[in-house]
Amino acid sequence: MILPIVAYGNPVLRKVANDIDESYPDLAKLIEDMWETMYASNGVGLAAPQINKDIRLFVMDSAQIFANMDEEEREEENYPDAPGIKQVFINAHVVEELGDDWPYNEGCLSIPKIREDIYRAEEVTISYQDENFRKHTKTFSGVTARIILHEYDHIEGKLFIDHLPPLKRKLLKRKLDDISKGKVNVDYKMAFSK
Repeated sequence: MILPIVAYGNPVLRKVANDIDESYPDLAKLIEDMWETMYASNGVGLAAPQINKDIRLFVMDSAQIFANMDEEEREEENYPDAPGIKQVFINAHVVEELGDDWPYNEGCLSIPKIREDIYRAEEVTISYQDENFRKHTKTFSGVTARIILHEYDHIEGKLFIDHLPPLKRKLLKRKLDDISKGKVNVDYKMAFSK
């Protein structure tokens, strides 16, 4: 089932999400719905707060990015994480961010029509559980690390615009206010705060 994406301005996007365990109701169905919602919205990641759930859960698929590149483009940019991964992250906690910060033009399904260059670390080591609650600690790099860090921000109550300088955020204020009021046209289901 395709779920509505919560728009900027909803308080759930600013809450630190809670860990869950195997007893969380209908978790498999929720994960399935999150994949369906993410793909229907043309996203590469989706965190539970974006569908109005304050739990530490996100899904991401960096393989989509590489699938849309030709071989020459992949080689030119030298992506260390090609061909990408498709993964569920439950109860994720960043262990360490490594390498130099590098810019990449990011957007967010909860903040449609706004894209900005955001600096993030080259690598991230993260501990998490998969959909079967098996524990993992892994290091990811490149675009995959970036998507993980973007989605991780969501479960920490942060948004990609928080990484912008104050002046840039101030310049976006009117657009952000319009989004929170529902004054934005998107081709996917959204839920706006009253």
